[in-house]
Amino acid sequence: MAKAKELVIVESPSKAKTIEKYLGGAYRVTASMGHLRDLPKSRLGVDVEHGFQPDYIPVKEKKDLIEELRAESRKAPVVYLATDPDREGEAISWHLKELLNLSDEKARRVTFNEITKKVVLESIQNPRDIDQDLVDAQQARRILDRLVGYEISPLLWKKVKRGLSAGRVQSVATRMVVDREDEIRAFQSEEYWTLDAFLKRNPDEQSFRARYYGTAGKKAELKSEEAVKAVCHDVEGQPFVVSAVKKSEKQRSPAPPFITSTLQQEASRRLNMTPRRTMSVAQQLYEGVEISGRGSIGLISYMRTDSLRLSDEAISSARSFIRDTYGAEYCPRQARHYKTKAGAQDAHEAIRPTDVTLTPELVRKDLTQEQYRLYRIIWGRFTACQMANAVYDAVTVDIENAGHLFRGSQSVLRFPGYTAVYEETSDDEQKQADGKLPDLAEKDSLLLEKLVPEQQFTQPPARYTEATLIRAMEEKGIGRPSTYAPTITTITAHDYVLKEGKYLKPTPLGEVVTQLMKEHFSDIVDLKFTNQMEANLDEIETGQKDWKDVLRNFYNDFEAELNAAETAMDGQRIKIPDIVSDEVCDVCGKPLLVKKGKFGHFLGCSGFPECTFTKPIVVEMPGKCPKCGSKILKRTSKKGYVFYACERGTDCGFITWDVPTKDVCPTCGKTLFKHSGRGPLKSFCINEDCPAFVPEDKRRYPSRRKAK
Repeated sequence: MAKAKELVIVESPSKAKTIEKYLGGAYRVTASMGHLRDLPKSRLGVDVEHGFQPDYIPVKEKKDLIEELRAESRKAPVVYLATDPDREGEAISWHLKELLNLSDEKARRVTFNEITKKVVLESIQNPRDIDQDLVDAQQARRILDRLVGYEISPLLWKKVKRGLSAGRVQSVATRMVVDREDEIRAFQSEEYWTLDAFLKRNPDEQSFRARYYGTAGKKAELKSEEAVKAVCHDVEGQPFVVSAVKKSEKQRSPAPPFITSTLQQEASRRLNMTPRRTMSVAQQLYEGVEISGRGSIGLISYMRTDSLRLSDEAISSARSFIRDTYGAEYCPRQARHYKTKAGAQDAHEAIRPTDVTLTPELVRKDLTQEQYRLYRIIWGRFTACQMANAVYDAVTVDIENAGHLFRGSQSVLRFPGYTAVYEETSDDEQKQADGKLPDLAEKDSLLLEKLVPEQQFTQPPARYTEATLIRAMEEKGIGRPSTYAPTITTITAHDYVLKEGKYLKPTPLGEVVTQLMKEHFSDIVDLKFTNQMEANLDEIETGQKDWKDVLRNFYNDFEAELNAAETAMDGQRIKIPDIVSDEVCDVCGKPLLVKKGKFGHFLGCSGFPECTFTKPIVVEMPGKCPKCGSKILKRTSKKGYVFYACERGTDCGFITWDVPTKDVCPTCGKTLFKHSGRGPLKSFCINEDCPAFVPEDKRRYPSRRKAK
């Protein structure tokens, strides 16, 4: 009789496929498809009066899967619970143990920081018990969110409108967007001026720019046109003389490797990927991708982390790769180690490639476009973080005229160092380049070509983008790596926040709900309170606090606030202001309002019901029309189906169900498209004249997830 196989349960089929390849025939690897047990959707599901006892029930839609896992677990001598290595994964393993009725001896917990053969085999040989502190931290978070959501949301339904929700983290994130909008409205712009002198040593040379700095070596601001005219009057007809030339060497160090928040920020800035999409694609890279000649390989380490720690093995591999590929001068004498910020959980390494020798170009043909682009920045940032500094020759020139000082500067790259591989982007607007300076010496006389004054005004703080909101949440301790992406998805899905271009703007609904929360549930939307609650959850995880004590302390004040809000708002109904667009009705000329229907947002006449005119909101897509090169617009049919068409309409005639991308075909240079839907979908060319053209019947790519 054949020996029964040991059972390994992971969360996804792709992860199961990769791990089963490493473990061999003695193991059966299967997937739970996420949570199999949770709080009920139709009721609170928490017994507040008896120690906050949760009432977990099996997920109804997974009944057949649960029966299959029960049958498999009864046959297996050992069940390895190998869900993700975080609080959520620990809780899923605990739920599996309870649901499958496994004994402590039979249920063994294993985790993989990366899904490589070495790590998988080592982990399976060193199983442990389920960490109850991790489970309790996740339970506390789940119950806290349930209490806030299920007890405040009904109040919002009664006082504002049905379908609204409140949340411990989402309400704070919404408040941050609303507060920023209030700052912008309250901002008082101030006038200031810049004054640039364009100078050269002789009439035949190219001029360079020097900006007004001040007087007598002291920086001064020009706050009015009169002040600018006074400077221009003083220097008119007077000589410009070089008073100082300062040359120096400047070095720039590489950025640390990615953690969850910085990966989401960089993917948003550089790749225009939403945090949710970033994490979805990163999960694919972590769980395993089919690489030609090597099978399914996990390309990156675990992607939900707040630690900058790197293993000695990973650092050593990177340094060897850098020396062999770029040369010894690109590898610093000492390995770089990065300090993780205070308050981080530090449970996992930073996000890095599992094998630095698998360069992005080496695996490009096996990856979807999204996978390749994300892997490229993860690989690049990690490799660069162990490389030498970039070295610049910096020159600053001070030029005097009639007691006024003008300053010109330049910075020239002498040694690229880490920038040969990767250079991080910034949320800040790029400063205007000063241009190249001639080789100047002290006492050189310069000719004035022109003076260029320019009026400027101080600008209000910019609205948050998804990237800057995540950065702000991280800095203020709001949420944790696993919550950033779902939080932004939630506040936009509930119409508390709209995305205008890349910026997040609160809707009137978001402002009304935030104001209500500030008035009646000040703790819930208080940033310091939320930060402290996250710290409490961390202390539960490390065994320093009891999860029920944390819930009890929270609920005592929360219940009082809830009762007070019910009393204060008795009989009150809050009206939500309309969102007025910049467009007017084609029929009656009244302003069009932004409305939301079954199939999303649209524009409707403010004169409704007398005027029933509506029109879709035009969304411009990336790329260009492959027929005429015009813009591509996203449209919605009368039945609610999304399609994409040329902005010229019937004059061009281009229309498709496939989604345009930012990428262009390497063969013909025209926009690439991908099939609509989720998952790792490859882009393709729809230009019939291109050798790389993909016919319509060949555009669906089979899922990597194969039936067992």
